[in-house]
Amino acid sequence: MSLDLKYLLFSVVLCFVQVLIAAAAANQEVGLTTLAGNREGLGQFTGFAGRAKRAHLNMLESLPLFAALVLIAAVAGKANATTQLGAMLFFWARLVYALVYLLGVPWLRTAVWFVSVVGMAMIAWVLIAAI
Repeated sequence: MSLDLKYLLFSVVLCFVQVLIAAAAANQEVGLTTLAGNREGLGQFTGFAGRAKRAHLNMLESLPLFAALVLIAAVAGKANATTQLGAMLFFWARLVYALVYLLGVPWLRTAVWFVSVVGMAMIAWVLIAAI
């Protein structure tokens, strides 16, 4: 398995861990009975539970783009050192992003998010240059 694909796998695992953290935090805030219901009128989660949910949702927005880029590079035979570095940047930045978001550090969170975007841009650049 290429390094790009390994980091895609690690990113999927990270997304799964984030949903587990968000679910556990939501359970702490409103309880299992409420979460097991139909959730009508549930409202917004606050504090740690809200941050966990938003961090997970943000990962869900980024992961399909990252996955598409990595898979296109793999299928097209364009994976190289640059795409590997991009994939590595994406994963580690997303991991730090999740931690920083859970801790509630706003400006650092935005800077780390940008690093993950740079990682995706690196992969996209290789693919666009190959057209």
